[in-house]
Amino acid sequence: MTVAHWRERKIGDLLRIKHGFAFLGEHFANEGTHVVLTPGNFLEEGGFKEQPDKAKWYTGRVPPEYVLSAGDVIVAMTEQAEGLLGSSAIVPKSEKYLHNQRLGLVQVLDRMQTELRFVYYLFNSASVRQQIRGSASGTKIRHTSPTRIGDVRVAVPPLSEQLRIAGILASYDDLLMNGQRRVEILEAMLRGVYQEWFVHFRFPGHAGCSFEKTALGITPRGWLPTSVGDISVIRRGRSYRSADLAESGGLPFLNLKCINRDGGFRRSGLKRYVGEYAPHHTARRGDIVVAVTDMTQERRIVGRAGLVPSLGAEFGVVSMDLVRVEPRPGVSAAFLYSFLRFSGFADEVKQHANGANVLHLSPERITAFVFARPPSALIERFAALVSPILEQCDTLQNQIVTLRRTRDLLLPRLLSGQLDVSTLPEALE
Repeated sequence: MTVAHWRERKIGDLLRIKHGFAFLGEHFANEGTHVVLTPGNFLEEGGFKEQPDKAKWYTGRVPPEYVLSAGDVIVAMTEQAEGLLGSSAIVPKSEKYLHNQRLGLVQVLDRMQTELRFVYYLFNSASVRQQIRGSASGTKIRHTSPTRIGDVRVAVPPLSEQLRIAGILASYDDLLMNGQRRVEILEAMLRGVYQEWFVHFRFPGHAGCSFEKTALGITPRGWLPTSVGDISVIRRGRSYRSADLAESGGLPFLNLKCINRDGGFRRSGLKRYVGEYAPHHTARRGDIVVAVTDMTQERRIVGRAGLVPSLGAEFGVVSMDLVRVEPRPGVSAAFLYSFLRFSGFADEVKQHANGANVLHLSPERITAFVFARPPSALIERFAALVSPILEQCDTLQNQIVTLRRTRDLLLPRLLSGQLDVSTLPEALE
């Protein structure tokens, strides 16, 4: 079967987009039996995103027709964050998630003609996304509708090819999901160890330790009040113009999109930089960067730290929206990163960010933050324990990048018919 056998159709000829239910905010809670999904549950590139710390549990009456099932495909019809409009996701579990009004439920009209998983990948293709964005309404927050989505034009192969294409892409997604889960487990271990030792004070030898009341609260005796500026130096990023960015070439450009909501480094946010820079504007693998700008009014990015991974180059250039936090001589980078990431640091300093549409945090707020510094021997012991975990995270992230790059190269070629699936080896499927 070749691309000549594909048919150009409107999405509305293949499926129906069902509006969600307007769940009442007065019934939102911190726990419950059902979670109301939002655009925040979508990854920008497509896929489902769990938000265990931000879940909107619902305690009111739940209409049964708005309870989602595992395998359902949903699409974001409001652009809560840049790039999310039109993103699709597959619901991972039945009887838990609720179909909210800002989301569309994809309902295939004829299962003998259209494969749902194929449709999921269609929504995450550049062509469909561009058409959805092009017809969206709104200025600050963009919206689409079932009617506008239905007018999007796509090329569709016969069902047998849809099944094979979806199977190939799904195999990559399964590998990516497994790798991401392993990274999440390792990061949960890091968070757990840090908080056990330095927040709950159940560090090795704590049983014989005495405590004292200080300006920072009850702390182990001998843990001295220390500012972030005492143990690190802030290096500001590079201001830039759009002309300094390129599609390819140049150097990796570390920018605001490289910081995950609630912390951590997102490699998919890297751009390419071809402008001028000074040595202090650069960052290398293992360096720490912190966001000092935020476009989310929930303040979920400003003050958050990320650990620079392998960049595929000797170094990258840091944008003005980030600062590099350089540990002073003798200070463990593993401890400094864990402190910035897993303590109450970010939640406190973000309160000092100001601005209307865009939040800005003065770097001086970072250096002025004071905490109870543990003894050097305990810090070194912690660093020896967690450094191999950080290394393993970096290795896994490299593997994820390779898998995603391969999947992203395949996706447009498979969805356009440029790659004949009948010629692909079974091992790839």
